Amino acid sequence: MGTTINNSQKNNVKPEHRTQLTYKEWYESTKKKALLPDLTPEEQARPFAKYFYEDIPQPDPDHLAMMDKPCDPDKALYPENRNDLLNPGDLDVEIGWCQLPNGAGFIANKTIYPDITAEMIDWWFAWHPLEDLRYRIWYPPQHAGIMLSPESRKRILDQSIPMSERNWGVTHHVTEDCDNGMDNVTIHFMSPREFGFDMERFKQPNVATFAGGQGWSVPVDKTDMSITAPAMMCHFFRDTPEGLEHRTRFWLGYRLTSGKVELSLPPGVSVPEQAIQGLATHNVKEFTRFKSFLPRIYKEFGGKMEV
Repeated sequence: MGTTINNSQKNNVKPEHRTQLTYKEWYESTKKKALLPDLTPEEQARPFAKYFYEDIPQPDPDHLAMMDKPCDPDKALYPENRNDLLNPGDLDVEIGWCQLPNGAGFIANKTIYPDITAEMIDWWFAWHPLEDLRYRIWYPPQHAGIMLSPESRKRILDQSIPMSERNWGVTHHVTEDCDNGMDNVTIHFMSPREFGFDMERFKQPNVATFAGGQGWSVPVDKTDMSITAPAMMCHFFRDTPEGLEHRTRFWLGYRLTSGKVELSLPPGVSVPEQAIQGLATHNVKEFTRFKSFLPRIYKEFGGKMEV
């Protein structure tokens, strides 16, 4: 993946346009990134490096405590019913996690952002995958790095595509710790139509914007050839009088194939509860930071891809 360039050429390429040498070399690099090293001199010179060194706000204890124990699986939203997110009001579980009877994992989280708009969300999900540092400043304690293919980078930088659509069909290769150790996570972002939303209802006031898709994760130090279960991810946003409402859903062990939801776990296999809970608590922590972080960085760089 990518074209080999020498160091002098690389140094003359702006970070937004710089691509990795090959996928294999990037994958090897994640072992070092997983150690969360300090910033390189080049990264320290970036105008947004200051965000990396900020004190990170802690989650509301009552909010985080809601992830201490599993919720009632009978009240969980299954991915086949994801269009229920378009209904007015709340669902039975807006904050919680559990292992479903079929072995899959379910996670829900909700956060209100008084100072964030849908336009900021669309910009962020297009802006942050362009270089490691942009991803690390989001949540420095657990975000280690990110990569795009040359094809995905080209789409993200294409100014003819609306910001809300830049991520459609783009794959993020992420290195992060979801409270279970460092993983390499592959996330393929989808349009709301491809994700299976009812497009006749996919409009205000039912929804303001969406970022989601599917993927899988493997430990950074993985050495065997075992198969990793996929997962579906949904970040769903609504405008409310209190601010932008962010409703997250994860379905671990599920995938979408030609728009059809499929449970991908072998018979008798379950997603470990530790993995489900870890992702749930990580989600609370990274989006607690997001609440105060995004309005400030958007004020400085919002609407632009290059810095």
